[in-house]
Amino acid sequence: MKPLLWSCLLLGLAGGCSVAVPAEDPAGAVQPGLDGKLEAAAAAADVPAALLKAIGYVETRWQMVDGEEHEGSQARYGVMGLGDERLARGAALLGRSADELKASPQLNLDAAAALLAEAGKAHGASVGSLMSWQEAVGVYSGIEDVDARKDYIGSVYGVLRSGASEHSEAGELIAQIAPHDLPELRLGLINVSSADYAAAIWRPSPNYNARPAGTRVSMVIIHSCEGGYAGCWGWLRNSAASASAHYVVKEDGAEITQLVRESDRAWHISAMYRCSLNDSVDCAKNGVSSNHFTVGIEHGGFASQAKWPASQIESSAKLTCDITRDHGIVRDRNHIVAHGRLQPETRTDPGANWPWAQYIDRVRALCSDGPGTGVSIIVDSNNANNDATKAKIELAGTWTSSTSTPGYYGSGYWSANTEAVSAPATFWFYLAADGAHAVDAWWTAGTNRAAAAPFVAYNAAGTELGRVSADQRANGSRWNQLGTWNFTRGWNRVVLSRWTTAGAVVIADALRVR
Repeated sequence: MKPLLWSCLLLGLAGGCSVAVPAEDPAGAVQPGLDGKLEAAAAAADVPAALLKAIGYVETRWQMVDGEEHEGSQARYGVMGLGDERLARGAALLGRSADELKASPQLNLDAAAALLAEAGKAHGASVGSLMSWQEAVGVYSGIEDVDARKDYIGSVYGVLRSGASEHSEAGELIAQIAPHDLPELRLGLINVSSADYAAAIWRPSPNYNARPAGTRVSMVIIHSCEGGYAGCWGWLRNSAASASAHYVVKEDGAEITQLVRESDRAWHISAMYRCSLNDSVDCAKNGVSSNHFTVGIEHGGFASQAKWPASQIESSAKLTCDITRDHGIVRDRNHIVAHGRLQPETRTDPGANWPWAQYIDRVRALCSDGPGTGVSIIVDSNNANNDATKAKIELAGTWTSSTSTPGYYGSGYWSANTEAVSAPATFWFYLAADGAHAVDAWWTAGTNRAAAAPFVAYNAAGTELGRVSADQRANGSRWNQLGTWNFTRGWNRVVLSRWTTAGAVVIADALRVR
């Protein structure tokens, strides 16, 4: 599927774009920009032009999309994102075929305007009163979930209040809405914060089950909703969907919905894991349902869209940073993965235009030295996962690399027998300035672990700051605070010694400095 942004259609008329422009009725000849076409469609159907524009903006950001089926809901098409009953009804109102509405921007707009007019007539809306169209907008949405329908109405009227505009890369106006002086809607939505991510709203879905015992979350899957935000979360909490995701991120990034707790197994990817699709990473998971060990994030939008809003990318990156930090997930393209990469036979989302390099870099930046992230540096047991300018691990003596106990941070851990020998694992971290920092350690727990694993902190001058013994038989697969010390500028270190009661093992997995 190729994105068909309206600006591309304009270029296509001048021979600058290879996308074929569907033939249109003479009365709907292509004009320079979408704004005039929206206004013409609205005038012909006797609906408010600003309202039709706002609906189009909420649905697709005025992009000509070619959608995919999404978790039991049919694909959506065109500038107005028509699909399911709306596509069929719109075609019937115009006396045209559904395929014509999919291909022709003008017919797509005309059908949406006719649908809105039909809903407005049924609910007594007046062209001269935007506020009188609230019920009609809800009916037009086709959203069954009562709260999600209210959310959709609120989004449309929010665009009317704030105004909106889009321009092509060449600076040509695609469409615009002037701000309207309208009152805030009293929709009666009660928003409860998520327990996993405070910035998210908790809207529970029944479509989940427990993860298999001992399973550690080790990947984040990026999805596109193939539709708008409100319709997406509204559908995924409907038992009829038989699908869900952990989170849904709104197009403007201003809101995130959580549907399933991260500790539970959401139903967001219909594929067994195949490491051959993921650069031969984590091949031990081959044949395992990808839902078992992943967190799924849906994004309002389409795999076929030409660009993703910067504010949505930022909001999503903050969420992914939080998830990877809490579960010890490596921040790279093999652990933050596209849905379409792991299920290529039937999915392409989030599409070719998801800004992967920018996204991964932003997740990493937010999880390292960013204000308010609560994390300064993480030192992993695998130096390939470390930023060499800030973190490294150094081993002395005999240590064994392992992934045998689930719940490790990153891509594995080191273990060594306890004995009276000076052969430690040293977690080095660089600080740009003196200051007090809390230090946490991550390990995999087990009955053969040391009851008093010795951790010793040193500043950059090599002065011992303190030591603590940690019981690695318990509290595994989580961050455990060791203490807070005054470190100095330069390369500081925390040493995990093996010099403790014989007959056990110590685990060097990861260290967090915050």
